[in-house]
Amino acid sequence: MDITFVDETNGLTKDKIRDIEDLLQFAAKHLELVEPIEMSVTFMDNATIQEINRDYRGKDAPTDVISFALEETGEGEVPVVFEAGDNPFPRELGDLMISVERAKEQAEEYGHSFERELGFLALHGFLHINGYDHMTPEDEKEMFTLQKEILDAYGLKR
Repeated sequence: MDITFVDETNGLTKDKIRDIEDLLQFAAKHLELVEPIEMSVTFMDNATIQEINRDYRGKDAPTDVISFALEETGEGEVPVVFEAGDNPFPRELGDLMISVERAKEQAEEYGHSFERELGFLALHGFLHINGYDHMTPEDEKEMFTLQKEILDAYGLKR
């Protein structure tokens, strides 16, 4: 899977970004995603994610992670569908935006490491761009069980 990383905060080390990439690659294998696949992850501050949250979700407050799944069709959009094996392009999963500030705040609040919280948020957003959600109790149970299973298997336990 090809992942483009952008650190707008300039505060994450290459090792921390590589850890997130390793986790997402592990999750892609766990979900048995078929290559070629592309996605992006942008790390930002609370002010920037608040602006995105306000403009795209109508919520004028900072949040921890926002995911934009490119395979979801919005109102009035027509999906682009290729026959099996005929798609000449990589599958574009979408984009994740993660507030590094919020991740640090939540790590302290929940009593675990910043690395664990950053990994949790990246995986949570990754599951969203792969069609998982938590809008109903059944969907929440499925997504959160899978999330815990992947984090535990990868070794990012609480």
